[in-house]
Amino acid sequence: MIANVVRNCFPVAAKVVADKADEINKLNVFPVPDGDTGTNMSLTLGTVVGEIESLPKDASMADIAKAITHGSLMGARGNSGVITSQILRGVAEGLVNAKGAQATTADIAAALRNGVKVAFKAVRKPVEGTILTVLKDVSAKADQMEKNKATPQETLDAIVVEAYESVARTPDLLPVLKENGVVDSGAFGLATFIEAFVNAYEGKAGEVSDFKTTVDSSDAKAQVANVVDIEINDDWAGSQYRYCTEFLFHADSPDFDEDANLKYLASMGDCELLVGSNPDYKIHVHTNRPDRVLRHMLHRGQIYNVFVHNMDLEAQERTESIREDKQAAKADEPRKHMGFVAVAAGSGQAEILKSLGVDVIVFGGQTMNPSTADILGAIEKCNADNVIVLPDNGNIRMASEAAVTAVEGVNAAVVPTKSVLQAFAAMFVADPDGELDANVEDMNDAIAEVRDGEVTTAVRDSQAADGTPIHDGDVMGIEGGAIEVVGNDVQKVTVDLINHMQEEEEGDTLTILAGEDLDDDAFQSLLDAIEEAQPDLEIDSHRGEQPLYPVVFSIE
Repeated sequence: MIANVVRNCFPVAAKVVADKADEINKLNVFPVPDGDTGTNMSLTLGTVVGEIESLPKDASMADIAKAITHGSLMGARGNSGVITSQILRGVAEGLVNAKGAQATTADIAAALRNGVKVAFKAVRKPVEGTILTVLKDVSAKADQMEKNKATPQETLDAIVVEAYESVARTPDLLPVLKENGVVDSGAFGLATFIEAFVNAYEGKAGEVSDFKTTVDSSDAKAQVANVVDIEINDDWAGSQYRYCTEFLFHADSPDFDEDANLKYLASMGDCELLVGSNPDYKIHVHTNRPDRVLRHMLHRGQIYNVFVHNMDLEAQERTESIREDKQAAKADEPRKHMGFVAVAAGSGQAEILKSLGVDVIVFGGQTMNPSTADILGAIEKCNADNVIVLPDNGNIRMASEAAVTAVEGVNAAVVPTKSVLQAFAAMFVADPDGELDANVEDMNDAIAEVRDGEVTTAVRDSQAADGTPIHDGDVMGIEGGAIEVVGNDVQKVTVDLINHMQEEEEGDTLTILAGEDLDDDAFQSLLDAIEEAQPDLEIDSHRGEQPLYPVVFSIE
């Protein structure tokens, strides 16, 4: 019976995906890093397993399809989970139409076609090179096998191979994947599920730890392995929106307008999904205002199981996880003579520090100071006999000094940088082959030559160094901890602060970093204004992507 096949094989395939969730997660950089794809798919599949296992033993395929539809909708997490739920729904509903006790090649092809129909209907803007591409390719392969009058087993074997070959092609379809040396995570997760399901059906599943490709003669899976090269990438660009917002919704009215509300979601962000049928829906959107989305839907029904994920932080956590894995892989390598740890508040800052020779980055800064344990762990990850820590913030100095005191088996010291720009200057003179004390002395001398400026927005009333009143929301220009310039425009305040610092002591070089809230056009306009005001000042500009401070700079 088809129902028994699905009932027996689905839990096996779901477990394989769960076991491989971390591997899938680490591919999850693009197109949208909304949580962990492997975890989200695993949670979605796990909810379905629970629904299926609660059915009576004589449940029909129609009963199982309803359980799959309801379970995957209720359990869907993240963009990948919601799309997976629609794939499962479409395929399961397609199998209900099978007439015989065993699925024929025609039944398999029809079910996959229905999966494509349902999944693509749920996604307003399908992207090539993703999980949907694999689904479409697998469906096309099944159609081809039906025309060739292949047996069901031949068809299943062929779609497994096609799934992995499709995954291997995803970087050619989505340039951002190719640029970062990865295949699409959702696509890989779906191929994993398909292979595991087919293995279970054909009796090849065995122990999960011994999981093998269904078609041993195929090199499809090897092709995927050759493409997969997990990269550390802090500068993800999959979405301009920060919060992955998802929840279950129960409509109050039978006249609930799905299209109108989907258009509203699109106006609030991207990756919008509204799936299900009246009155029960799953809603997903990437937005900067989850509060408005929730308020809008509350006027139209009831919401529950609300999850709001900060994708910026998740991307940083993924990066750190990969970095930890890479450090663990180096555990057997000879220890370095000298290592460097630095704190960075943004992805751009981190990239510059790494290019200057910093071994381990600790993410932190204003309002998100890392702990002593965080810094201690970073020192140990350096795998060096001597380590220098650059706290890059006055509030992080004590934690850094405590970590240096607590570490065992490493000679460590703190160079008390108060900004990332001082860290840049310190790393310029660092000698990886030099002695610890000599490096500390040279780096301290270097940071003494750096004068820092930063621009941010006031969050309460105060006053500037000269007594000028400051109101909540004013733009402030700060030098050495003192508020020197107050205004209402980032560009003007920045130029005025640079002019003020040049009048105090003329410098030759300006290093300036744009924060995450200053877009490229505004940054270029600022650079043009600085060049006009200070034509003799050499400008070295970068994107720092630090939060809260649209501009930080140093003059030397």
